[in-house]
Amino acid sequence: MKKNYLFTSESVSEGHPDKVSDRISDMIVDTYLGGEPQSRVACETLTTTNKVVLAGEVRGPKFEKDELISKVRDCIKDIGYDQEGFTWKEATKIECHLHSQSADIAMGVDASGNKDEGAGDQGIMFGYACDETDELMPAPIHYSHKILRLMASDRKSGKLKGIEPDSKSQITVGYVDGKPSNVKSVVISTQHSADLSQSQVRDLVKPYIEKSIPKNLLSSLNEDEIYINPTGNFVIGGPDGDTGLTGRKIIVDTYGGAAPHGGGAFSGKDPTKVDRSAAYASRYLAKNIVASKISNKCLIQLAYAIGVSKPLSIYVDLFDNNEEKNKHVEKLISENFDLSPRGIREMLGLNKPIYEKTAAYGHFGRNAEQDGSFSWEKADKVNIFKK
Repeated sequence: MKKNYLFTSESVSEGHPDKVSDRISDMIVDTYLGGEPQSRVACETLTTTNKVVLAGEVRGPKFEKDELISKVRDCIKDIGYDQEGFTWKEATKIECHLHSQSADIAMGVDASGNKDEGAGDQGIMFGYACDETDELMPAPIHYSHKILRLMASDRKSGKLKGIEPDSKSQITVGYVDGKPSNVKSVVISTQHSADLSQSQVRDLVKPYIEKSIPKNLLSSLNEDEIYINPTGNFVIGGPDGDTGLTGRKIIVDTYGGAAPHGGGAFSGKDPTKVDRSAAYASRYLAKNIVASKISNKCLIQLAYAIGVSKPLSIYVDLFDNNEEKNKHVEKLISENFDLSPRGIREMLGLNKPIYEKTAAYGHFGRNAEQDGSFSWEKADKVNIFKK
């Protein structure tokens, strides 16, 4: 593996059209799980100029369409959209086309008799952790998220005026001997009000770079390597400027390209779908392994077949060419963790309305919270691997 290289990751804000769609889809998941923890949900959302369309399959409590549509408007309002081309008000038309889950799928994945609940689909899921940041996340994606998260917080509080919800960030980090050494470039594109000049936008946004990235990584960053709205005006944005769809930002949601991705999106899916729950479980395993300090980075892969409860394979890579240690860790995982869909949900407490807040700024590298959200970020199993 290379020791000296440049690596780049991007993030997008909660106002990005794809993230608006993710937020709405995860709100639907939370609504159903809040009514019945065993609900099944697969919701896709499309957002465009003054229109939102929901489609998908559900099994659980009965909700009136008007109630769900009202909750969609609440999401849009909280994100901050009240613009001519996209607003939480009646000018934006919302269609709800959710219908009952297929009986064939239900038969394949439900528990019955001596059969444990099976995976909701086939697929492969990856988890990753490394010691580049305190959160055990790759540096480029972690700091890209942080810039936009701080901007959004100040925008919503009124401290950051003239900046609108749709934003993107991108950070290139130089690595020396495999460790982050310095930030080579920062790109931030943000929607703004029509009365702001580009120099004013730059002055408003630049402080968030220093707030988000450690000083030692910024020491050699040149002014001409800071690109803020490099294309110029960015007044028309969000779903009015570009159509949004659920599940189109899977690399933003995970590790910024620093680790493989199995291809399955998270948002809009209840935790019986292993695309979501097994990706959370594999991150949980990888984080505890790195937190135990037996390795400075770890990649986990889990594989599933629809209707089958146990994973077909467990793969571990500790990036140290120690085959015996890798096999030992695989054995520890098999002996200490139930990685069936039911076992994962019970281990991480996933049958709760905890998903709407995951929709923006990454599903990983966050703090586990009292309500059970981000439970997969706990480092509470390190003793298993320290042994």
